[in-house]
Amino acid sequence: MARALLLVGVFTLVGALDAGQGSATDGSLDAATDVDKAAPCAATFGSSLTNAFGRIDGTVLAVVPPNDQTCALPNSTHLVVQVAISGVAYRMVVDVLSDELSDSGSPDVYFDEIDAPLAAGAWSEGWHPGVALDYVTTLAVHDTSFTAMSQADLVAKITSELTLGAHVSIFATSDGEPNSAHLVHRNLTNADGAIVVNPETSPHYLLMHFWEQSF
Repeated sequence: MARALLLVGVFTLVGALDAGQGSATDGSLDAATDVDKAAPCAATFGSSLTNAFGRIDGTVLAVVPPNDQTCALPNSTHLVVQVAISGVAYRMVVDVLSDELSDSGSPDVYFDEIDAPLAAGAWSEGWHPGVALDYVTTLAVHDTSFTAMSQADLVAKITSELTLGAHVSIFATSDGEPNSAHLVHRNLTNADGAIVVNPETSPHYLLMHFWEQSF
């Protein structure tokens, strides 16, 4: 029941923001540090994401940690950021645990954060395929500026940066799942994934890569 009530609260706030009745960037729904950001997770999802690298501009609906079995479509190794577009939920699946341990690598994911203008134009609610983001050429970021983080620490960091009801932009790749996008990390030239909080006012990028990636 508590999760259902919080879900109603988030969608009410989303409607208020769309109507120009205020901003959620002040932490309207999660000012308290003990708020369960997975609580308002959706049970059903949209189907409008095309097979492409793109940027989703929407509102943070929920932040679901790995292996949360109380939310729909759980993922054992990924953090799922649920983003609402016009009241419809989509899953942004963020890898927070490297699978390279079997190859003598590290299970840690490397993390960096920077302030920079929002790439590919101003925030505009929806899915925007065909854009470009590159850590090196767009943001002038290299692997030496990143810090290794354990899964638990990275989940906590990303969760703390995301405010329920706030606008967000996420660069990611959708491939065969019109309700989800993934590869929210260093990937391919002009197709690097990232989370951008405060995209309209003071864009702040959350960036990730794996131990074997040099750039």
